Amino acid sequence: YVNDGRPFWQYIVSSSTGCSDAQYFEEVYNYYTTDKAWHLCDPEAEKVFMALRKAGVKLAVVSNFDTRLRPLLRALNCEHWFDAVAVSAEVEAEKPNPTIFVKACELLGIKPEEAVHVGDDRRNDVWGARDAGCDAWLWGSDVHSFKEVSPNPIIHSFNLGLTTK
Repeated sequence: YVNDGRPFWQYIVSSSTGCSDAQYFEEVYNYYTTDKAWHLCDPEAEKVFMALRKAGVKLAVVSNFDTRLRPLLRALNCEHWFDAVAVSAEVEAEKPNPTIFVKACELLGIKPEEAVHVGDDRRNDVWGARDAGCDAWLWGSDVHSFKEVSPNPIIHSFNLGLTTK
């Protein structure tokens, strides 16, 4: 899907709940744009992102999401942690397609070989980033916490670790 993904999400909500009421869909859809529906998984995230930025490391979000991601990052008060946001619905390419990783690098003003992508899915994050020419670390295997990611001269893009409440 591209843009706000409404037709896709309308199908998912309707087939999952058995309810095709337009008002119900809008309530559910809008709920997932708020900080009531999501939280950041790691309380250390902000400290680490701020330390990385202070050290001069450029940071990007690379996400298979729709256009609600930017308002969601604002609602979670973490939009300012990142120098760039590459959203699949805007880039019109989903991970593992290398295009989204290349776009993130372009937005950061770097070459893919200068980037490290940290993600939680071997296929989408690791293989996709590597196909784009980036290095990649698998969350939970190569990296277990934000504390392990120390400021250094490597450029990072992170899977933000959002989960529903």
